[in-house]
Amino acid sequence: MPVRRMEVSVRPYAWMPRPLRWFARVVTVLLALALVLAGVLVYTVRKSFPQVDGSLRLPGLTGSVEIYRDKSGIPHIYADTPADLFMAQGFVHAQDRFYEMDFRRHTTAGRLSELYGSSTIENDKALRTMGWRRVAQEELPGLAQETQDLLGAYAKGVNTWLDANPNASDRGLEYSILKLQNGSYRPEKWTAVDSLAWLKAMAWDLRSNLEDEIDRALALTKLPKERVEQLYPGYPFDRHSPIVTAGAIQQGRFDQLAAPRQRASTALNQAARTLEAVPDLMGTRDGDGIGSNSWVISGEHTASGKPLLANDPHLAPQMPSIWYQVGLHCRKVSAECPYDVTGFSFSGMPGVVIGHNAKVAWGFTNLGPDVADLFLEQVDGETYLYKGQQVKLETRQEQIKVAGGAPVTIKVRSTRHGPLINDVIAGAQPSGEANAVALQWTALTPGRTADAVFALNKAGDWDEFKAAAALFDVPAQNLVYADTSGRIGYQAPGRIPVRANGDGTWPVPGWTGEYDWNTAPIPYDQLPSVEDPAEGFIVTANNAVIDPSRYRPLLTKDWSYGYRSQRIRDRVEEAVANGKVDAGTMAEIQQDTYNGFAETLVPALMRVDLAGPSVQARQLLEKWDGMQGLDSAAAAYFNAVWRQVLVRTFDDDLPAAARPSGGDRWYEVIRGLLDLPEDPFWDDVTTKNRKETRDDILRQAMASAYQELSGLLGDDIKAWRWGDLHQLELVNGSLGTSGIAPVEALFNRGPLALPGGKDAVNATGWNVQRDYSVNAVPSMRMIVDLSDLDKSRWINLTGASGHAFHDNYWDQAEAWARGDLLPMRSSAKAVKKAAVHTLKLNP
Repeated sequence: MPVRRMEVSVRPYAWMPRPLRWFARVVTVLLALALVLAGVLVYTVRKSFPQVDGSLRLPGLTGSVEIYRDKSGIPHIYADTPADLFMAQGFVHAQDRFYEMDFRRHTTAGRLSELYGSSTIENDKALRTMGWRRVAQEELPGLAQETQDLLGAYAKGVNTWLDANPNASDRGLEYSILKLQNGSYRPEKWTAVDSLAWLKAMAWDLRSNLEDEIDRALALTKLPKERVEQLYPGYPFDRHSPIVTAGAIQQGRFDQLAAPRQRASTALNQAARTLEAVPDLMGTRDGDGIGSNSWVISGEHTASGKPLLANDPHLAPQMPSIWYQVGLHCRKVSAECPYDVTGFSFSGMPGVVIGHNAKVAWGFTNLGPDVADLFLEQVDGETYLYKGQQVKLETRQEQIKVAGGAPVTIKVRSTRHGPLINDVIAGAQPSGEANAVALQWTALTPGRTADAVFALNKAGDWDEFKAAAALFDVPAQNLVYADTSGRIGYQAPGRIPVRANGDGTWPVPGWTGEYDWNTAPIPYDQLPSVEDPAEGFIVTANNAVIDPSRYRPLLTKDWSYGYRSQRIRDRVEEAVANGKVDAGTMAEIQQDTYNGFAETLVPALMRVDLAGPSVQARQLLEKWDGMQGLDSAAAAYFNAVWRQVLVRTFDDDLPAAARPSGGDRWYEVIRGLLDLPEDPFWDDVTTKNRKETRDDILRQAMASAYQELSGLLGDDIKAWRWGDLHQLELVNGSLGTSGIAPVEALFNRGPLALPGGKDAVNATGWNVQRDYSVNAVPSMRMIVDLSDLDKSRWINLTGASGHAFHDNYWDQAEAWARGDLLPMRSSAKAVKKAAVHTLKLNP
């Protein structure tokens, strides 16, 4: 009997119960959509990655340019002329970081609202009032013609890249996302003024004591002047050495061998709010949150017999990093093409800011002179009072374009002292004798810092270096120097005002004229300078430059208090005493986590009567060496106690804007109060019928710290780890703070657990008013070996690329967190040997 063939039709999901079939189909569709979207995202992300191999045509070049990149994506550029070299640098910066550059120029011009709408109006109002970009426009024609030409060449390179990438997806993931909100936005051509305006942002974030000036005045609204001055102790010259330990002004010049000669209101609240609206592109909101370390050791103390130079600027963490590593090389170094420099640049600016060329190396730390003053003004309508007369205000209109909204127009008014910064607060009603506040700041006068950058890059010896430093107007920096001939040096540059009266620590009346600045700043030849000091090394870490008993005029009274600098000096002296110093020794010092105030506060804590579980926690401090490593339970507890001491001692006495953030100024304040157990600051004014003393506050601080850490880290005290509290989130400066979690996840990275602390040498800052998260870091690290420049080492906070998901977006971050350094190659042989990508640019 023939077998009948049975046809069986198998339907998808036929085995499933009917209610689940629809669910499975939905899941399948969603998965398919997810795959498609993932594919689109991957395509969009990768489409903007730069071409780093092969060849490209770059119209405007006069000859070919070669770009070698190592595995970290760090480019070294080789050209035959300066114009080609810096045009190629502009192209490379745009390849890796154009969105960052575009964001920065909108910020410095007060035009963020063109990108992001009304949410950034207050930022733009503040920037337009100060007029950073207007000053940059005035600055350009005063620069050397060579500088103007090279700024133009750099802009040409950026614009050639922009022309080659006309679509949003070609330029970067950020533009694809921005297009969803602001589809009409198209980046403008890059200009030389865009580059110069960034120098104003650099100057603003390194502006020294302006916040201290406001904080003093605001504190005065709640405290008598003598108690406010108690919060600003003098620099401890007896314990912490200044940078320059000898010399004085003699016959109109600073001579390092010379012997010394003996010798608030409503408007202020508005001004404080205005200053808070100005974005900090490099620094932090904390007045003492910016710092840096830099030191140099002569060859007499090194294993190689040649100098070693170390630098690590402390700035706000950013994604991508503020810095961009690069090598700029003329194939044949000559008078016509004098550049052969490797170091750290800013995307958006030509040249190298910190680094070395074939003969000299240099590093920066913030000198921190008082270059900005607040003048209280009496304004009546469109005039202001000055020396008994009503003087007409200078005025201008500024229109702010707003994406998705109507333009906003503001009126900027200025006195002879500067713009009225309280004017930009909508609805504010100033009152009192002084009803307005003007800001006078050296960076609002055109300068020649751009000339200085190019001059530093090609300096060949100490004299050429000093001549370059003379052009560095703002921000005033401590410059340390070393060269291959064995010389080391220090120079303080900058435009630093001379006041007719006053010391710049308090806002002053502008109507009298008695506190006006002199026409001329401190002459450059009178600024402190040192060449080959007898001790064989120079240390700068934002500490006092020189003892004012041996030096006039006044630089500032608001230095960092020398805890980092003294620790570096002590470590250097110890290393020198134990033998010859090498680059490894320099790197170890950079990683030092010692808390310099522990030796003062811990004994005071040990003397307090204590009961309960916090007794066991305090035992962590008995044998603690003061080091703040990742695994240290003692460091976790000490910092928690420190936080509680400051909050409990001062928050009840001070307005919110003037409360302590935790820097080394507060070390000195508490040091003084520890000897005054009945001082009014110890008393908590919020408690009735009770007067707290020093020991009451220390006892409460230890108990509260125990409670806090038990809640955060568990009850096992020995398992507490400083690294579990002290962590860094790398946040993109624009879209990384959008408030939209999926968008933030695209651009932000971390967290990274970090050792160190606010005023340790490894300066990982945090704010006691918030939590233990890191808000200031060594933004890069560099050690230059003048015996063999290819043995130099460096590291960046994140990576070369600004493109999220690129291999070099944050590939240096974990090595940076561990304290590792990468080879800082500079010779053509070493660069080419390490290259994994080679791109040739042709005319």
